[in-house]
Amino acid sequence: MREVRLGDDIDDYCVRCKRIMNHAVVSVLNAEPAKVRCRTCHSDHDYRHEQAPPPKVDLRKQALFNEVLKKVDPEEALPEDVEAPEAAEAAEAGAEAPAPKARGRAKKK
Repeated sequence: MREVRLGDDIDDYCVRCKRIMNHAVVSVLNAEPAKVRCRTCHSDHDYRHEQAPPPKVDLRKQALFNEVLKKVDPEEALPEDVEAPEAAEAAEAGAEAPAPKARGRAKKK
């Protein structure tokens, strides 16, 4: 492959467009593009070798976090339509749950 020169067209991931787009080489360092300019939105950024940045939330970390939460409070892990055994016993014993707080603004009469 030939050496990259200023102004050459290359494909790269654009951080503004969030897609792989055509770019013009703006800066060359050690015979490799260092900075590029998107030909669509005209933003300048470092050459990323057509690699998108990693997602902000790692799915594996999120799954591990949920697993830890289930171990800490198993009641939270139950689906909402299924009642926890302790809550069912308390309801049978006659204990009343506090009334839920009203949300939003009060209506005028």
